[in-house]
Amino acid sequence: MSIRPADTGGAPTTAPTTAPATDLTASGRAPGTPGARPEDRPADFPPVHDPSPTDHRPDRWSGELLDLDAYLARVGYDGPREPTLAVLRDLQRAHTTGIPFENVHAVLGRDLPLDLPAVEARLVHGRRGGYCFEHVLLFAAAVERLGFHVTGMIGRVSLGAPKVLPATHGLLAVTARDDDREWLCDVGFGAGPLGPIELADGAHVTYDGWQHRLERRPGAHGIDQWWLYQTAPGPSGPDDTPGRAPTPWIDRHTFTLTAQYPIDYVVGSHFVGTNARSPFVRRLFAQRMTPAAHHSLDDLTHVTTRPDGTSTTEEIAPEALDHTLREVFGIALTQEELQQLATHRETTTPPAP
Repeated sequence: MSIRPADTGGAPTTAPTTAPATDLTASGRAPGTPGARPEDRPADFPPVHDPSPTDHRPDRWSGELLDLDAYLARVGYDGPREPTLAVLRDLQRAHTTGIPFENVHAVLGRDLPLDLPAVEARLVHGRRGGYCFEHVLLFAAAVERLGFHVTGMIGRVSLGAPKVLPATHGLLAVTARDDDREWLCDVGFGAGPLGPIELADGAHVTYDGWQHRLERRPGAHGIDQWWLYQTAPGPSGPDDTPGRAPTPWIDRHTFTLTAQYPIDYVVGSHFVGTNARSPFVRRLFAQRMTPAAHHSLDDLTHVTTRPDGTSTTEEIAPEALDHTLREVFGIALTQEELQQLATHRETTTPPAP
């Protein structure tokens, strides 16, 4: 199985009637002349250049622009810098636990450039969090810089929803130099997993008690659908533990292996960060993942979930928001941002009955 994009070409595949079809290659080029225009084609007929713009490139994710030392310091990683599976596992763990998830920019209506220097300035040097597209672009640049093969994908978050939701979640498929399998790296969801998952039907991983599994299902037009599941909140435990109920699972998102590119993430980010129907423009969301607990903040509701599925919920007083964001989530907002969030909450929260 491979999701590395093939050469899509760009020219019609049917030869003109003035010359036998056998005189042309399948891409419309004269045999033995890559990029050439057959003599019987119109003068303005564009040549086909190799490689295709969608082919894999070692600089697709701008890894050469990344301040790698600063990024690794930000996530607290000081291990080897080589494209091995062991490094990929350690780096994903460092990233998912080192940089929080937050959407302050969207709530406040601020522009969110997704070029790597802008993302690095916010998440690395500015020590802020971000949402999925920011995380994915930063992690892709880092692993590309280290020599991994990286392919972008887009998922459709479900979380058990009965309706079709927009495909607005960035994902990565990564291959290490010492292992020819492809690995799903879901670093931008805010809730793990703490390490990569092999892109294989039935793959099941447990990192520090957090469980995830993958399923592949037949999809429309022969395009398989992949489903990522996570354990649902509630008392649970290893399924083979005597006296414990089977672990409840919830579908987290679906995706296909169709390759995506940075520009595709820009399009998805524009919807997530600006559309009035996007929940990210309505209220604050923050998440912090640790091996021992997952913290989530939905406006002023703080939920702490543990690997066994148990959770606690706490309502945060508005005046305690700054302290909670700093101490629990590692997010330090300016006083101006805190005031703007308070104003936004006051103007969008419906009055109590």
